[in-house]
Amino acid sequence: MPLIARIALNRPLRRLFDYTVPEDLKLVPGQRVKIPFGRQQATGLVVQTGVEPLPGINLKPVYAAMEDWPALPEETVSLLSWASDYYQHPLGECLFTALPPALRRGRKAEEKSVEWWVACDHDEPLPANAHRQKALLEWLNQQRGGAAASDIIRAGFTRAQLKALSDRQLAKAVSAPVSDSEPEAPELLERRPTLSTAQEAAAEALTSPRKGFSASLLYGITGSGKTEIYLHYLKQHLGPSDQALVLVPEINLTPQTVARFRHYFGTRIVVWHSALNDGERLTTWLKIREGEPVILIGTRSAVLLPFTRLRAIIVDEEHDSSYKQGEGFRYSGRDVAVYRAHLNRCPVILGSATPSLESFYNVEQGKYRLVKLEERAGNATPPVISLLDIRSRPLEGGLSRPALKAIDQALSKGEQALVFVNRRGFAPVMMCFDCGHMIECPRCDTRLTYHRRDRAMRCHHCDYQTAATEHCPKCQSDAFKPVGQGTERTEDVLASAFPTTPVVRVDRDSTQRKGSIQSILNQVNSGKPCILVGTQMLAKGHDFPNVTLVVVVNADGGLFSVDFRAPEQLIQTLLQVSGRAGRGTKQGKVLIQTCHSDHPLLKTLCDGHYLDIAGQLLSEREEGQLPPFRAMAIFRAEADTMEKSLQVLDAIKPLTNFPGIEAWGPLPALIARRADKYRAQLILNARNRKRLNSLLTGICQELDQRKPGSGVKWMIDVDPQETG
Repeated sequence: MPLIARIALNRPLRRLFDYTVPEDLKLVPGQRVKIPFGRQQATGLVVQTGVEPLPGINLKPVYAAMEDWPALPEETVSLLSWASDYYQHPLGECLFTALPPALRRGRKAEEKSVEWWVACDHDEPLPANAHRQKALLEWLNQQRGGAAASDIIRAGFTRAQLKALSDRQLAKAVSAPVSDSEPEAPELLERRPTLSTAQEAAAEALTSPRKGFSASLLYGITGSGKTEIYLHYLKQHLGPSDQALVLVPEINLTPQTVARFRHYFGTRIVVWHSALNDGERLTTWLKIREGEPVILIGTRSAVLLPFTRLRAIIVDEEHDSSYKQGEGFRYSGRDVAVYRAHLNRCPVILGSATPSLESFYNVEQGKYRLVKLEERAGNATPPVISLLDIRSRPLEGGLSRPALKAIDQALSKGEQALVFVNRRGFAPVMMCFDCGHMIECPRCDTRLTYHRRDRAMRCHHCDYQTAATEHCPKCQSDAFKPVGQGTERTEDVLASAFPTTPVVRVDRDSTQRKGSIQSILNQVNSGKPCILVGTQMLAKGHDFPNVTLVVVVNADGGLFSVDFRAPEQLIQTLLQVSGRAGRGTKQGKVLIQTCHSDHPLLKTLCDGHYLDIAGQLLSEREEGQLPPFRAMAIFRAEADTMEKSLQVLDAIKPLTNFPGIEAWGPLPALIARRADKYRAQLILNARNRKRLNSLLTGICQELDQRKPGSGVKWMIDVDPQETG
């Protein structure tokens, strides 16, 4: 009887496929194979071997194994199988997420040889006009051990210049880099971050009395030195052959985090994020899979990689919504990290100045340990937070006169100011003051944002774009003006008010080019007076020692939202951005502009005690029986008409009629039409998570069999971060 293997494909199919295994082929779970699939050849991943054959079915054979070892070790397969079940996503797509793009496409699991160049000891003079060759030779001489050709090109030089140096025997290509890092190893081993008394106490509290799984929530106020705690912990507890994972929420946080970790761990630090090219990702993946003792700093998807010696996991800014994947395989990087630590029987540390209510709830339930760090590092003190009521005050680009005066005072002392505007573009609306017309997106139920720099009107939901006009498209009036403020408008107002001071805008538009965020950080870290204007990108983890003033243009957006998570996210954002002030030796000040200065949530915010606010918000959640007190999942549907979307969800609702399950809807989504698709949702709540999971599995199987009509899509979001 032939052996049979069950194989997963990188397809949105909730099933696996059986193939016969040739006698000369030995397969194990996690191995990549070439298989026939329809009229094509596909790459598959073995999930199970020794499968019992079904009578009367002729199976196709596996063509070949792509490696004689499993690309995904047993622990990684177990992790992704759990994630597939928990998040109700096809197992094949979950498993392939753990592979770099090159391996998903069927490339060999081996590195391409790196073209490496070094300078030669040769004194042939260069021509007087060979300026770029001279610059390249000088640059190469500064690189200890040489440099990869890709890095040389990235530095602004060309292959023609390399060839010219090679022809003159001033540079040569070598097969491998010449490493001179060994002499530094003893020095690296001795390096330890200097901890304050409060940090030492926190570090001691994180040390588990016994080996194995433990989950700790490190609550450290902004500027308290959580990164030093992470470094100290890894120095103390990570063995020379162990691997560790450090998750960060955004790519923009990676460079500065990497620099700090490399100071203590050198080349042991590797990175993983979406800005890496395919070759770089494959190189890092192979190091992890082969068990090299790396410390990986990465964004959300790094938690899925095939570690074999994982001994510690750290999740920085654990509250951040970026850890939740928004489409496709909708997993939470933070929650998967906790489960992975459980599988690996290793500790996980969740760090934040504003912990999520879910993590805070787990502390109250005794599942996590709470470790507090409530003193700022060094001589820094927490900033003073004040509410600035802007009712009846004239505003310039969203800024009140007291705010502008405070900025002027900070700059006159040689300090820096940060202005937080959580909208990019120039203005969120263009409106005619004669006929009231506003330009709406033709594909979404939303208005277009005016980007004055590019003379464009853009939709931030579907990326639709059209040219801006100075006249009303409806009545041709000249009274067609921007309403509201975005980062561009605030930048212009500040540049006009402070013409001799650099104004630096930090948002998705200004940081698209590679290296742009690093050049901005370098400018700010120089300490020279400047004004930073930006969105939430500025609120996350950055350390600006000379920023002493933070101005929040408008804090009212999250106070009255339909999303039950909005108050939590508002407080987290305000405290995080406030934490950028006064991180050095100077006292920080925060001005929060609001039209609701008497709102109890904002008044409590001024005290700066986040855990008190979290306790208050958690009580409100309990009263409303909302997560984390009940499990939640959302079925979403989209189609070319709202009627079709609602029909799909109407068919699901009778299937949810079980004790302990409460269904809300179906109803149109908050933005009902997006990219010409009409969106609706059905929200399910349950006290018992296992019962909800079992119900979801049954509904997904039912929907797969029914197959909704053409142009209709449905998806499921477990533990949603957005309910609109």
